Amino acid sequence: MKKILLLSDTHSYIDDRIIHYINEADEVWHAGDIGDLKVTDTIESLKPLRAVYGNIDDDKARATYPLHQRFVCEGVSVWITHIGGYPPKYNINTRDEIKANPPQLFICGHSHILKVIPDKKNGVLHMNPGAAGKHGFHKVRTMLRFTVDSGNIENLEVIELGKK
Repeated sequence: MKKILLLSDTHSYIDDRIIHYINEADEVWHAGDIGDLKVTDTIESLKPLRAVYGNIDDDKARATYPLHQRFVCEGVSVWITHIGGYPPKYNINTRDEIKANPPQLFICGHSHILKVIPDKKNGVLHMNPGAAGKHGFHKVRTMLRFTVDSGNIENLEVIELGKK
């Protein structure tokens, strides 16, 4: 079993509240728009990190992290990308792959809107953790945490970090 902290859209911002939740996780997954790599350096100094770059990320972030990450964690197939849409409105770059080779868990960032949507047609659970940073139109900074164990996603929690 692994405890996962899922965040996105930090836009160069990390604080003690985020670090508190990082310390409680086994792994941290970042769904893009990292901003300054000091954010990911801080996370990686504390816990294993899986991350993708987002549309605001510079060449350094793009050289360090991929656009897509597909992997299996504790029996759960996962796909993380920054801009991917959501059920049933996947974007053109993800729609065909989701139909042909669906992950169990599809994670995106970008919208700054926290969403957890089951896609029963494709057998996929979509998660967007909202935005943990202070840049953007969102009013409350959010993250998600959950456990993965023996092919199951369990104990999903919304973490509200307060107003930006």
